[in-house]
Amino acid sequence: MVRVNHYLLRHFSALFASLFFTLFFITSVVFFIKIASITSVIKINFYELILLYVFLLPNILIYTLPITFFIALCLSLFNLSKENETIVLFTLGYKPQKISKLFVSVASILSLLLIIDILVLIPTAKQLNANFIDHKRVEAKFNIKATEFGQKFSDWLVYIDKSDEKDNYNGVVMYQSSPDKNTQKFITSKSAQIQNNKGNLRLNLNNGKAFEITKQDINQINFQKMYIRSDLNDQISKVVDIVSYWKEALKSKKRAYDLAFFLIIALFPIATVLFAISIGVVTYRYERRGIYLPMTLVIAFYLVPGILLVQYFHLLAALFVFLISLILSYGYYRKKILLRY
Repeated sequence: MVRVNHYLLRHFSALFASLFFTLFFITSVVFFIKIASITSVIKINFYELILLYVFLLPNILIYTLPITFFIALCLSLFNLSKENETIVLFTLGYKPQKISKLFVSVASILSLLLIIDILVLIPTAKQLNANFIDHKRVEAKFNIKATEFGQKFSDWLVYIDKSDEKDNYNGVVMYQSSPDKNTQKFITSKSAQIQNNKGNLRLNLNNGKAFEITKQDINQINFQKMYIRSDLNDQISKVVDIVSYWKEALKSKKRAYDLAFFLIIALFPIATVLFAISIGVVTYRYERRGIYLPMTLVIAFYLVPGILLVQYFHLLAALFVFLISLILSYGYYRKKILLRY
């Protein structure tokens, strides 16, 4: 019986691998287009492009693995039935329950890995991706160049005479005007540096003068050190632990929807594995109709109601759709397989 299990798994894994890499490639292209749209806002090199792609891998896996498992299981069993190999196995005493037990175990392991992907990898990768993009946006915003007018740091207009590759500036002039134009501020500094302190950006000015000009008077101060922080909108998002990340689902409808949506997809292999066995195992002499329509209907009737319901009922909807699918799949499996073979 162990050899039979290996034989079934070998047929399944060969088809699974070919389908997975095809879907993985197509999904990767879609996500690469998404990454390409980001390059219109920030400038990244090839290494950073690959890094962004790695951050998206957990999402790509959650979309490709469940569907691939279901389709591969249907097709592999159907191909064995087409060659009458499943009938031979049943005749030799290898009962349908053993096929079910084998692939239910595989589906359970896959769903467990997908749940780990949801709870651990996806939130970590999502936060790292957001953190990286925020950093690059801020970096681009504060990429001040020498001898160019109209550049800004926070709400200050900035002009510099010289700069080097390490973001050291010489001959800095800064200007700011109040909304009512009644107060104007000037700062001149011999040198300056931009410092990134744990995501908090600030401009460090050295050896300069600051002027505040109003209609009544002019105030001047001399300084050796002055620090100007960036706007709050320029802060880089922080990476929190996964427990704190998912606790936000108790307050945020968006976070609750994400959790329920991903959970529905992760449970898809377990919920539909008996459907796949029932669709794939046929007596080919009498059942020559294609299996593509039943496969499409199962995928549609599981995902479409699930995605619609989780928008309103979140985790309750995910568990409801999973349990209903599990009950229906067992009923169909019992009628189609157990009572016949």
